[in-house]
Amino acid sequence: MGRLASRRQETPTAHTFVIDVPGWPGHRAGQHVDVRLTGEDGYQAQRSYSIATPADDERIELTIEVLPDGEVSGYLGEELREGDEIELRGPIGGWFAWGPQDGGPLLLVAGGSGVVPLAAMVRDRAREGSDVRAQLILSARTEADVFYRDELRGLAADDPALDLELTLTRERSPAWTGRRGRVDRTLLEELAIAAADRPHAFVCGPTAFVEAVADALVDLGHAAELVRTERFGPSGA
Repeated sequence: MGRLASRRQETPTAHTFVIDVPGWPGHRAGQHVDVRLTGEDGYQAQRSYSIATPADDERIELTIEVLPDGEVSGYLGEELREGDEIELRGPIGGWFAWGPQDGGPLLLVAGGSGVVPLAAMVRDRAREGSDVRAQLILSARTEADVFYRDELRGLAADDPALDLELTLTRERSPAWTGRRGRVDRTLLEELAIAAADRPHAFVCGPTAFVEAVADALVDLGHAAELVRTERFGPSGA
């Protein structure tokens, strides 16, 4: 059982929840927890959410996009207040996880809210002072929808071994002069760390996004066993 310590607005539709979890055993970047809600009538609903940060004593952070008619995300976004208890199970998952001790290069490709576990890897790398070459390719709808936008840009600006590539699929503002469009084979061939360097690749986002990116990476020569995937719901780019 955890208790909400604080919350902040991350994007117009997403919130980051800082949760104190007494006795938390620690976790690896990329792992997730199950959040379970129980109604007064005994009805239960459960969803899995990636942990947004590396292990930090007995505290974790979850960044959750509030989906239209989302049973769990809607409650968390609209009703959960500081001091409220929240039922958690985890950490869960060991295959979709990375730490600096695993080496690199590190290729991260995210669609929308799929950036959450990949940002945890970037944060873990920065916290440990790792010089492993890393690249984050992130697709989002608009600039306002980019999770951790300023933080990620700052980390990349301060670290020549970290490359951030951002592409937007629905941005209408003429002020945006960066890339537009989806992550496809052409973009990956142009930008991504080459298959010959045998990067550890992690792809996270909506199912169609993940399948298309993973297939493109393998088609470009990346070893299938080095391409790890995790699928989220319909949110994303």
